[in-house]
Amino acid sequence: MKISTKNIIINDEALTLTNQRALFWKRENALIISDVHIGKTAHFRKHGIPMPNAILQHDLERLKTLILHFKTQKLWIVGDLFHAENNGDMSTFKLWLEQFENLEITLIKGNHDRLSNTLMDDFNIKVETELMVPPFQFIHEPMEQENDMFSISGHIHPGVMIKGKGKQKLRLPCFQVTNNQMILPAFSLFTGLNTRIKPKDCVSYAFTETAIFEF
Repeated sequence: MKISTKNIIINDEALTLTNQRALFWKRENALIISDVHIGKTAHFRKHGIPMPNAILQHDLERLKTLILHFKTQKLWIVGDLFHAENNGDMSTFKLWLEQFENLEITLIKGNHDRLSNTLMDDFNIKVETELMVPPFQFIHEPMEQENDMFSISGHIHPGVMIKGKGKQKLRLPCFQVTNNQMILPAFSLFTGLNTRIKPKDCVSYAFTETAIFEF
């Protein structure tokens, strides 16, 4: 796994975009991701659709590599850490968490995060409806700002469509950045891409396994 990065400045703060679907905020030493959807593969298996557990394991290994790479002790998830009801993937996640004794996890609750507070406490996860750390506001769903805060969100799984010769098309995940918001790509590889929604005056930072490109 290769970690490619691109540094940008927003409101005088240094933010690092990665091609591994994560954002790093140097001042807060915080790794920020969105839409992990733990439990999605087990949910499909429960309904008779065969899905290998390796999908979740791969996502968690990528996350571990990023945590170690940035030497962070803060993990902020901008919604949809979980996908559905309590299922077997929760045990996999809890076992994975045991290797990070000092990792502080904050979840900004998303529309899929329906697990009980008791289970969240068992995972030692702090849950918020939004997180205000000036100059940024962390929320799950993108929204038009009515204040001077810059919002960082997820939810829509943004992507870009790149057209090649003839009928060739390439879809890539991306970060979408405007003058008042950033929309993060879905962290899980087991998610679709939304190439239809693009905020006005948006700059897209799309990426592959080896590089980041600005559109």
